[in-house]
Order: sequence, then C-alpha cells, then structure tokens
Amino acid sequence: MHLGPDLLVLGVLFVIAYVLGRLGKSIGLPAIPVYMVVGLIASPYFEWFPLEFEHGEYIELIAVFGLILLLFNLGLEFDQDEFFSNAGKLLISGGSYILINMVVGFGFGFLVGWGTREALVIAGITATSSSAIVTKLLIELNRLANRETPMILGVTVVEDVFIAIYLAIVSVVLSGETEIWLVVGKLGISFVFLVVMFSVARWGGKVVSRLFRTKDDELFTILFFGLAIMFGGLGEILGVTDAIGAFLIGLVLGATRYRNKIEHIAIPLRDVFGAFFFLNFGLGLDPTAFPAVIVPVVLAVVMTMTLNVIGGQFVAWLNGFGPQAGINTAAILQNRGEFALILATLALAAGLDERIQPFAGLYVLIMAIIGPILAVNSERIGSFVLGTERKARAKAAAAAAAG
Repeated sequence: MHLGPDLLVLGVLFVIAYVLGRLGKSIGLPAIPVYMVVGLIASPYFEWFPLEFEHGEYIELIAVFGLILLLFNLGLEFDQDEFFSNAGKLLISGGSYILINMVVGFGFGFLVGWGTREALVIAGITATSSSAIVTKLLIELNRLANRETPMILGVTVVEDVFIAIYLAIVSVVLSGETEIWLVVGKLGISFVFLVVMFSVARWGGKVVSRLFRTKDDELFTILFFGLAIMFGGLGEILGVTDAIGAFLIGLVLGATRYRNKIEHIAIPLRDVFGAFFFLNFGLGLDPTAFPAVIVPVVLAVVMTMTLNVIGGQFVAWLNGFGPQAGINTAAILQNRGEFALILATLALAAGLDERIQPFAGLYVLIMAIIGPILAVNSERIGSFVLGTERKARAKAAAAAAAG
C-alpha cells in the first residue's frame, strides 16, 4: 500500500489551512470554517483541485480521533464546582436559553418538511453554541473580566450537560429501533452510563488520580489518550455515541489533580486531530447541493440571530444585568460549530434526509463567520442601538456649554 500520495495531499491541505487561517485570524475568524473550506476545496466535487485521496478511509478514522478529542477536552474543561455551586441559577439561565432555541428550532424543522427525526436533529443543530469558539473569543477579546462573562460561561456549561443528554437521546432515536421496550432499554442504558460517569467525576477524583502516578510524560499521554479512545468505543457500544463516551471520561479526568497537566498536553492534540474532523466534514460536502438548502439555511440563520437577541436579553435580565450585557451575550453565543457537525454526521450515518449534511455545513460556515464579527463589534452595536454614545456626546457638549 502506497500512502505517499495521500500524505502529499494532506500536507498541501494543512499548508493551505495555515495560509487561510492566518488570513482568517486577521479579520477575527475562528479556525472551524477555515478547515471546512479547505476540505470543501479538496472534495471530489471540486474537479479542478489537482490532488485527491486514494485511501480516504484513513482520513475518516483520524477524523474520529478528532471528534473524540474535541469532546474529551470539552469534558476536561467542564467546571464542576462552578456548576454545582450555582446549579439553580445556571440551570434557569442556560436552560431558558436552550429551551427558547430548541422549541423554535424543532418547529422550524417541521416547517421545512424534512420529517420528525430530521426536525429533532435540526433543533439540536440550531440550539447550542460552540463552547470552543465562545471561550476562544472571550479570551481574544479580553472580556474575561467583563461582568457578564461568568453568565456566558455558565450558559455554555449548561449547554455541555445538555449536549451529553441530547446526544444520548438522539443516538437512540436515530438507531431506527421500533420496538418500544428496546428503545426504553437503550435509553435506560444510556442514562445509567451518564449517571455513573457523572457520579465518578463528582466523587471519585481522588481514586482516579492514582492511575496517573507517573513522572513519565510519554506514558502519561498514552494513558489519557487511550482512555479517551476506549471510552469513545464504549460509548458507541452502549448507544450514547463515541463523542459522549469521550466527553464523560474527560469529565472524570477533569476532576483529578492532574487536570491541568492533561489539558496542557491534550489541547495541542485536540487542535491537530480536530482539524481532521472539520476537514473531513468539508470533504463530504457537495456545493451543488447548497442551492437546495439555501432558503432553509438563510431562514435558520435569521431565526438563530433573532432568538439569540431575545435569549441574550432574557438571560441578562434574569441575572440583573443591563441591555448592553444582553447584547454582548447574544453576540458571542451566536457562534455554532462542532456540535452541529456532530449531529449532521450522526444523521448521515442514520440515513436521514441527505439535505441535512449540506444544511449543517452551510449553516455552520455562515454562523461561524457572522458570530465572531458580531462579537467583535457588540460594544459598538450596543452604543448605536442604545444611543449611549450620542447621550455621552450630548452630555459632554452640555457640560462644555455650561462651563
């Protein structure tokens, strides 16, 4: 087997991703849409691209590693102390935000007429933000000290819990099982797995820490990577998907005293393998299918932006913040990313309407571009909408005239 041509193609694509990534960074774009576009360029539907993969199945396998590491890191970064110490407030804030988006998203799924299971997937695609993009933007925009930032991070924490439960339900629904008792049994197994892993994460951190008593960084890395892959496989076998298996073991390891060390090593692995996941998703997109979904995508984008404005103001009001904090919250939570693509991948594997994949791809591309632009300019948007700048200028002019 000659892998030279495939290695050449991969190397070229990663260099292209670097160049486009640098350009994207200069205007504030995250990496996710860049990797998808690179994959789209190299897809078999773009015949002018001179190189192609001979063994695409290997790219798919590495993409699975990327998916597992994306969710593993999500679990690893989950702040249990923050969640359990403010559970009531967080559940009301994050829950109301998710509920608003889920209910309308589910209705939207029926509106476009793609079936009940498709509506369930579309609701999930449009309902939750990308934790990775949100966190990255908060850091890059120097907003970690903002008063509303703990509230925004709280919403993403609740979204992470929701994602775990939602994927467990969706994986059973998409399995095609029709016998009611088999469905109930699968859901029961899924939730027992979730409860056990959450319990171990909450109360078993000291016990799990004993596994990592080694000063050898190589063996340390092999162990946590092996656990991530192993629990991804276990999650798939138990019917909660490999992504949630990886999320849950990340949650458990995040409760150990080695969390920071694992995170320090795991983040670069996530970035490299995660690039494969997004690139592979782009490889599967057919741009000729975009015209068939352009109207639903535009409607979904408008719906998401409108609901985020409402949700952002509502969550800000619940937490005692003003309209500007609501605008900042709405702008930064607009971002959609990895979860939408995971759901689209599951839908494709389950044989759902084939338009789901181009719908999710185009939707994420648009939202991952609009979201950062809105986040960067949210203060300016707030000043314009609320008239604070005009009021400040008028006040200054009045003071000058009085002086």
